[in-house]
Amino acid sequence: MRSLCTIMRTILPLAAAAMLAGSAGQAFAQLPAAIAALGETVVATFYATGAQVYECKAGNDGKLAWAFREPIATLLLDGKTVGRHYAGPNWEHMDGSVVTARAAGNAPGKTAADIPWLKLEVTARRGSGMLTPVTTVQRINTVGGALSGTCDKAGAFQSAPYSTDYVFLRK
Repeated sequence: MRSLCTIMRTILPLAAAAMLAGSAGQAFAQLPAAIAALGETVVATFYATGAQVYECKAGNDGKLAWAFREPIATLLLDGKTVGRHYAGPNWEHMDGSVVTARAAGNAPGKTAADIPWLKLEVTARRGSGMLTPVTTVQRINTVGGALSGTCDKAGAFQSAPYSTDYVFLRK
């Protein structure tokens, strides 16, 4: 049910904006400009839940701090697992199609505990399937995932649970 709630939370504001603006394409203008993908078409949107993994490392100043290491998440559609998200960053659909991307823009999450919203440009593809035509991935509606606090042992790992919606788009 949580997946349905997240989808409704995403779709209803966009649908309302589309009715007011007169087209669904303009509804996406509600996203922060830094992560907008104007002129692109949605291929799929998946709810994801998992963890952001951090490692305790020495910074340039020599002080220990948490550094992002990798995401580990399950991609869901209607409450069913359809893929996974992991280091790379990679998104893998159950049909075997995989995209790798790099950050191209970001906007703050709603609270300090939420990781930023992202726009990622696809840099590589493997397999053939749903994700094959994807050129852009957006991470929106983030909840959690940010890690705060101190670390005292280099090499230690800590995870921060998170959820988000990943929107896969094509040009």
